Amino acid sequence: MRHPARSVLALAAALTLGSAPAAAQRSFDHSAFGRLLQQHVRNGMVDYDAFETAPEFKSYLRSLAAFDPRKLPRDEQLAFWINAYNAYTIELINRHGERKSIRNINKSIGFIKGYGPWNEKLAAVGDSVYGLDHIEQKIIRPEFKEPRIHFALVCAAMGCPPLRREAYTGERLDRQLDEQARTFLLRSPAKNRVDVAARTVHLSEVFKFRDYEKDFGGSEEAIARYIARFHPEGPEKALLQSGDFRVKYTKYDWTLNSQEQAAQALKS
Repeated sequence: MRHPARSVLALAAALTLGSAPAAAQRSFDHSAFGRLLQQHVRNGMVDYDAFETAPEFKSYLRSLAAFDPRKLPRDEQLAFWINAYNAYTIELINRHGERKSIRNINKSIGFIKGYGPWNEKLAAVGDSVYGLDHIEQKIIRPEFKEPRIHFALVCAAMGCPPLRREAYTGERLDRQLDEQARTFLLRSPAKNRVDVAARTVHLSEVFKFRDYEKDFGGSEEAIARYIARFHPEGPEKALLQSGDFRVKYTKYDWTLNSQEQAAQALKS
């Protein structure tokens, strides 16, 4: 005879187990990646060797590969894809043992046409494997329509925005993206700056890659108005809002954003 108390306990256990996957779908644990970023990123520069030898990094990539982010809330999904892009960029660099520039990966040599680093299918997520370009151009940009992702996605180059020393999370995403925007736009004068005296806005080439200007309004004037929202009140903000300026694009540095390359640059 079946014991009533045991039946009740079994039913409760089944209900608990049955509700666990639904609850788990509300977020994804990026804390392992966050700890690695805290340990191995300094001033936006990456210790690629440390990531390569860290078992926790391989474990984090496996967790991305085993998870389907489509059931997550919107901000959690976007945080997931930004983290996946940045993590798999690090993996791409290490997979090829590249220590000079990401553009050296899968490049064309003579008559041999390379397909470039961003089209290599290495980013396993859920039941699919993507290239980095697919994640950015086919998922993040069209699905989320969030211009600030251009300050958060880091393509392993000195010219990129700095790699953040924490993982993105849905709960903190808006603040994190705002901080990334201010760091890139206001605290990286070699990339972006406003020269009021010369009535010139110096912009990173990030704003003219492909069709990225569309994400900021579609024109240099619209880009400037977008940037203005991150500036405090003053002459720089007023110039950006005026539309009466010329734009100069700063040279994009494709040197690998590694701590080793940064140290060498300081010596030269």
